[in-house]
Amino acid sequence: MEPSGRWQNLPSGASLKHLTDPAYAIRGEQKSVAGAAAGPRLSPSNFAVREGLSHAVQAIPPFEFAFKDERISLTIVDAVISSPTVPKGSICKELKVYPAECRGRRSTYRGKLTADISWAVNGISKGIIKQFLGYVPIMVKSKVCNLHSLPPKALIEHHEEAEEMGGYFIINGIEKVIRMLIMPRRNFPIAMIRPKWKSRGLGYTQYGVSMHCVREEHSAVNMNLHYLENGTVMLNFIYRKELFFLPLGFALKALVSFSDYQIFQELIRGKEDDSFFRNSVSQMLRIVTEEGCSTQKQVLNYLGECFRVKLNLPEWYPNEQAAEFLFDQCICIHLNSNTEKFYVLCLMTRKLFALAKGECMEENPDSLMNQEVLTPGQLFLMFLKEKMEAWLVSIKIAIDKKAQKINLSINTENLMKIFNMGTDLTRPFEYLLATGNLRSKTGLGFLQDSGLCVVADKLNFIRYLSHFRCVHRGADFAKMRTTTVRRLLPESWGFLCPVHTPDGEPCGLMNHLTAVCEVVTQFVYTTSIPALLCNLGVTPVDGAPHRPHSECYPVLLDGVMVGWVEKDLAPGIAESLRRFKKQVLREKRIPPWMEVALIPMTGKPNLYPGLFLFTTPCRLVRPVQNLELGKEELIGTMEQVFMNIAIFEDEVFAGVTTHQELFPHSLLSVIASFIPFSDHNQSPRNMYQCQMVGKQTMGFPLLTYQDRSDNKLYRLQTPQSPLVRPYMYDYYDMDNYPIGTNAIVAVISYTGYDMEDAMIVNKASWERGFAHGSVYKSEFIDLSEKIKQGDDSLVFGVKPGDPRILQKLDDDGLPFIGAQLQYGDPYYSYLNLNTGENFVVYYKSKENCVVDNIKVCSNDTGSGKFKCVCITMRVPRNPTIGDKFASRHGQKGILSRLWPVEDMPFTESGMVPDILFNPHGFPSRMTIGMLIESMAGKSAALHGLCHDATPFIFSEENSALEYFGEMLKAAGYNFYGTERLYSGISGLELKADIFIGVVYYQRLRHMVSDKFQVRTTGARDKVTNQPVGGRNVQGGIRFGEMERDALLAHGTSFLLHDRLFNCSDRSVAHVCVKCGSLLSPLLEKPPPSWSAMRNRKYNCTLCNRSDTIDTVSVPYVFRYFVAELAAMNIRVKLDVV
Repeated sequence: MEPSGRWQNLPSGASLKHLTDPAYAIRGEQKSVAGAAAGPRLSPSNFAVREGLSHAVQAIPPFEFAFKDERISLTIVDAVISSPTVPKGSICKELKVYPAECRGRRSTYRGKLTADISWAVNGISKGIIKQFLGYVPIMVKSKVCNLHSLPPKALIEHHEEAEEMGGYFIINGIEKVIRMLIMPRRNFPIAMIRPKWKSRGLGYTQYGVSMHCVREEHSAVNMNLHYLENGTVMLNFIYRKELFFLPLGFALKALVSFSDYQIFQELIRGKEDDSFFRNSVSQMLRIVTEEGCSTQKQVLNYLGECFRVKLNLPEWYPNEQAAEFLFDQCICIHLNSNTEKFYVLCLMTRKLFALAKGECMEENPDSLMNQEVLTPGQLFLMFLKEKMEAWLVSIKIAIDKKAQKINLSINTENLMKIFNMGTDLTRPFEYLLATGNLRSKTGLGFLQDSGLCVVADKLNFIRYLSHFRCVHRGADFAKMRTTTVRRLLPESWGFLCPVHTPDGEPCGLMNHLTAVCEVVTQFVYTTSIPALLCNLGVTPVDGAPHRPHSECYPVLLDGVMVGWVEKDLAPGIAESLRRFKKQVLREKRIPPWMEVALIPMTGKPNLYPGLFLFTTPCRLVRPVQNLELGKEELIGTMEQVFMNIAIFEDEVFAGVTTHQELFPHSLLSVIASFIPFSDHNQSPRNMYQCQMVGKQTMGFPLLTYQDRSDNKLYRLQTPQSPLVRPYMYDYYDMDNYPIGTNAIVAVISYTGYDMEDAMIVNKASWERGFAHGSVYKSEFIDLSEKIKQGDDSLVFGVKPGDPRILQKLDDDGLPFIGAQLQYGDPYYSYLNLNTGENFVVYYKSKENCVVDNIKVCSNDTGSGKFKCVCITMRVPRNPTIGDKFASRHGQKGILSRLWPVEDMPFTESGMVPDILFNPHGFPSRMTIGMLIESMAGKSAALHGLCHDATPFIFSEENSALEYFGEMLKAAGYNFYGTERLYSGISGLELKADIFIGVVYYQRLRHMVSDKFQVRTTGARDKVTNQPVGGRNVQGGIRFGEMERDALLAHGTSFLLHDRLFNCSDRSVAHVCVKCGSLLSPLLEKPPPSWSAMRNRKYNCTLCNRSDTIDTVSVPYVFRYFVAELAAMNIRVKLDVV
């Protein structure tokens, strides 16, 4: 992961070469530009399925248990995930399974997980058994995917996009993306003040130091140090979702065999003169002695005795081993040796006391400085490791169950049978990816267990792209009342886009990475770096520096305390490390993505000082230009705060500025950088545009419509390449997936049909195909779901001579491709082979459609009969009144009228605008970028050019108006982009100059055809007898409290009565006038001699009279209410006047 230099060869400006170059459509080697967007997902996944898997397997401790007085030990020694292939015994030509097939027949793209399990009895190894553990989903384009490293030509042959990015999973035919979640920065002690910590127990304060410890195979544990009122420290950790507390003295004594004096000396380093701190440390060590623990062995024995009840260890483990297991699994798990853990806990204690005494500031856990990103590969690996551990436990349970039934002896043959009874890993993985819910005993160190996966919907290509650059703060934060987590902090400059975040509930929680930001994905061994640091002048952790410790910085490398460095030497060491990152001194093994953060001493309360070095994966880094070396350098979120980075050339000050941005718009995300002249717009408008283009725009999402079977796909029939666009549009090759049309827009208030963001469209333009589109809908029909279990007699087909079909269906019972379907037409037909019965299903939608294609689907083994088909229909959706459109500046409006061309205003040259836009849309919204785009588009059309609309290329001195005005002037048009227009009705010249130009317009997916709701009569609710609600069930629209208030205010009582009574649940009920009961009048029971025609009376069962019965009109729900109250022994009496 070098600073790739891919930002050095950006296009010099926008151009139309893609549209004019005949070689553009010929696919050579795949361009990796759009694919780079999926980089943060693919690389960790590649690590997860290969090297990471072997690391995870080695980290699973042997599972030991007793069986018939023998100690059985099961160890997973290796595991392999294979590429997706068809199961054994299948009938097929091609053994490999490709993603297009899984999408087509709604199955999961998955590979086999096979493990080597070593088993031993009483410590003597008995051999290795190869075992299939289940199927795990495979990320598309990862190393185990069948598409890995295929050239574009081969991808097209396998029915994929030529520029397929990968980075997602296919679960039941749906493309799912694991969300990138923001996590606390790993292996770094964060000082925090949390008032709620006071409630953790007596004497607890709000001060604490927290560390998110992560191992190299990504297992994670959260650990805190709490400061108590009496000056002692409590260590707090989580094991299997349970909270445990341990006085710090016990942990320190258990980790090392140092004397109390040595521990005391290490803890007070740099604080030798602080008498309060010395007393506190003495007190912590005294607590341990009071428990009768003076040696390391005694402490371990004491802790093992206390904790083993929660650890589920075999009973033959001594207490010391149980305590060591606890330290290995829960405390500073990222460190290998106990000595390293001891030194890090001492550092955390010193930091905690500095925080409590006000000598250092708290660190903000919401700041990007103290955060990293959870990559999909990391979640995949953590989940896989946990499920493999659970599988070993399930084997013990299976052995115990079997042993209860038969006399079981442990040998290879029996074990192989029992291994097949273990829990399958297929279901848990598919559940995680299908629902996004995490079912885990340990919680994996996360703060949330839902919302981990989202559907990568292909509404348009930009929306699809944004899924791969999105980072989410976490589902739990959305419910919080506080707004601090949502704030845009200056530390996130260049890493998170300030514009591309949704408005509403997820605002500030769902962010997007900037275009240049990358996630570190590689893991590197740092064994040679401590030696290099010592050569540069760092004193080892157990050595004594030349200066007092209070004048030295602690040096941490990936959460390991390396040593101390004197105050004066630290800046030089940081500079040397920065130089080593860039030079070819690779034998020094300094990775280019290493982060060098020197937090300086300032003499006043500041962040805790130190030299912090990070090489771990999952951190955010971005390239900037190192001015001294003249090369690109990757910098991280923590070091950026302490650096001086210029944006423009004139901001560079010699001796102060060390770095410069690669380009001014490097703070924008991929999607925000597609907005033309975004620096001329009000910020909320740019936010709206990022949302609209991302979530609503109908575009051209893919080129493989024939091979897809998504529930719903949109397609713009007449897309165009924009005349005015930022060069990033060309850089990402967006011409392959266009999202709109160039429209001639006149800014004029015409007729009044354009009030409040409505717009008038030229009917002739509409007839020529302006913004025409269609919707592709797919329906799966599986006959096996229509029959009882075991019955296998249904197949698609028609009964010869069936009059219901009328040549509308083919002989196979399916509609003809290209056939037009209307409401009530035969849709498909199937036969029962046993009875010969024929069933015809009719097309139920009110909207006409065309059958686009039909796929016949089989099952996994290839033995499926003609039982499952996928019918894709194409619904034409040309713009109608009420459909939504938007420019690229957040100016959304609806089509209010298709105006005849002969009545539209026209220019001197006879040109008629496509869209009439109301001028009142500009002043309050301040979208000046749209006005500039209009002028730029007009000059581009006149000169046959394509203009670069990248933000920050124009300024006060070099104004956009001047530039485009001069171009318009050169073409013989008005400098300000205005023209004289003539009325289409009277033919007279309009008095005002009208601003007219070319603007790129998007059609949004909100269409009247999907929204309108109308009902005359229809279904009613069975209980209340009121009309049902909901568009899908032909329901009514609720006439609610507020609507009632409005009619009351108008005094229209008859209308109100009609709505709420006659049109709802009017019913005629019998009531007894005397006793006022609605329930007692009952119809008299006729004797057998009465004829059916005879009129029967109602009798009141309470009064035994029939002359007191009267009829009243009441809402039916009132009668239901009275009956319910009667069931509760409450009588309702009516006064009938």
